[in-house]
Amino acid sequence: MKFVVFRILPVRASHQAGYRVGAFLDDGRIADLTPGMAVDGLSNNDLLKCFDLDRDFLTPAGEAIEGGVTRIFQREEIQIEAPVPRPGKIICIGLNYRDHAEESGMAIPSSPIVFSKFSTAVIGPESAIELPAESSEVDYEAELAVVVGRRAKGVSSSDAMDYVFGYTNFNDVSARDLQFADGQWQRGKSCDTFAPMGEFVATRDEIADPHNLRISFRLNGTTLQDSNTRQMIFNIPELIEFVSRSITLEPGDVIATGTPPGVGFARTPKIFLNDGDIAEVEIEGLGILRNPVRKAS
Repeated sequence: MKFVVFRILPVRASHQAGYRVGAFLDDGRIADLTPGMAVDGLSNNDLLKCFDLDRDFLTPAGEAIEGGVTRIFQREEIQIEAPVPRPGKIICIGLNYRDHAEESGMAIPSSPIVFSKFSTAVIGPESAIELPAESSEVDYEAELAVVVGRRAKGVSSSDAMDYVFGYTNFNDVSARDLQFADGQWQRGKSCDTFAPMGEFVATRDEIADPHNLRISFRLNGTTLQDSNTRQMIFNIPELIEFVSRSITLEPGDVIATGTPPGVGFARTPKIFLNDGDIAEVEIEGLGILRNPVRKAS
């Protein structure tokens, strides 16, 4: 299933807090799977429950689609949101592609480098990445993100894939001048709008091998990153095992698995995002995450 979060257009002020969940159909339309068909949609807490595999939202959702009992929307009737609009945690992995570590002038890590982004940084497709006044060096990072599907603590790598709900595109937008000036990465990685994701989450059964997917980034149509997830140093089961040793993962948490080479600050000359740019992340089987770039108001 291609799981999507959306609002019905026009989005009215009274509905801003409500989300609807659905699935992309093969013809591009969206089947509404919102539990109970609530008029004003779901709260974020209700939405996060949809990712809990132990609650088994997916089985009845699939049956509803097959039975033709869902409301169907055309794409122009809805506004697609981030597939996890407010995750409890966004856990990111640094330097997880060997070539990216080398282009950054850093040693190949012997264990995963973990940092986080604040959930207020999340935006969906077509929403603008805003360039903060405090930074003149805003960079892009195309990443495969894993959406957690079960509470996980002390999970072994051999069992880790049972805790995966699915996968989505992610752009780990980074203010390099803030990141390097601070000596740690939190502020430079967590500015508002710095965690675009989507358009949808492909459930685990949709992706035969998440460790063999082409991953690319385009800026204004020019490809700047082009690699494959098989180049990751630490694979998804290893990352879940490592993180869950000390951090409890919960349904709807997002793990961004690192970026391949080709980021802007490592180029000669450097390439950073500018007002009016179009940033696109594309991963095989996960569609395209497209975001315009604007100066923050």
